Amino acid sequence: MDSIRVAVYLSICLSLLCVCRGQMSTDNQLSSQEEQFIKRDLAEALEELLDREQDNRLSVEKKASVIPRCDVGERCAMKHGPRIGRLCDCMRGTACNTFFLRCY
Repeated sequence: MDSIRVAVYLSICLSLLCVCRGQMSTDNQLSSQEEQFIKRDLAEALEELLDREQDNRLSVEKKASVIPRCDVGERCAMKHGPRIGRLCDCMRGTACNTFFLRCY
């Protein structure tokens, strides 16, 4: 998933660079030194973006909303008084039986 995001960000940056180059007129051409500064700034911005994505990746792995999978016959829920709390998500084709609190 992260590699897909990186590929999308890189393709957006490259497409913006190509579009901007296509709109330049002959009167407003940049010198080679100015082009190097722009490329360096783009590279630094992309590097910062990628560093932030790696930091965010750690927080995605720790989300509490992700429920692990459980096999058929395993306990999938707990009863807390009148409420039922889910322990895991049953595999495809099965459902959590609310009476036995197991995947069937």
